[in-house]
Amino acid sequence: MSFTIRKARPEDAAAVDRVLSASYPTLMPAGYPPQVMERVLPLITRSNPALLGAGTYYLAETADGTPAGCGGWSFDWPGEPMRPPQPGLAHVRHFATHPGWLRRGIGRALLDRCLADAAEAGASRMLCYASLVAEEFYASAGFVATGRNSMEFPPGNQFDSIMMERGL
Repeated sequence: MSFTIRKARPEDAAAVDRVLSASYPTLMPAGYPPQVMERVLPLITRSNPALLGAGTYYLAETADGTPAGCGGWSFDWPGEPMRPPQPGLAHVRHFATHPGWLRRGIGRALLDRCLADAAEAGASRMLCYASLVAEEFYASAGFVATGRNSMEFPPGNQFDSIMMERGL
């Protein structure tokens, strides 16, 4: 089945939430203990209004309008609103593919769109905080692991990831 990718808008919050709520609880437990998932899922399965309004976040939809994937990029650091952007460095943001649409090119098409648009906007490098289950996906797109990261959501919610980077 075919799909299209378009810029997400604030009114797409429910569609993005559907993708995130289907994807993360299904795919992430393979890399995280149940207690981490219990605390973090309510936070990460909601769309980010700032991303939806930024013009650099995308929604993949099937021919009948079913949301199948989402993801974007920004110059802002994920989870660090006070950290100033670094010239030339863009960041992968809040990626997910609906489990029913895995391995059909949706995630890769979203990522390719982000890489191209970030390069066009002046980025020369892309940084990704890959979840512990997404390292292989990003590596297949040319990202190289550079270290580990642990983000703290509201106090007590540690979420480990793999820092990955690639040139544009």
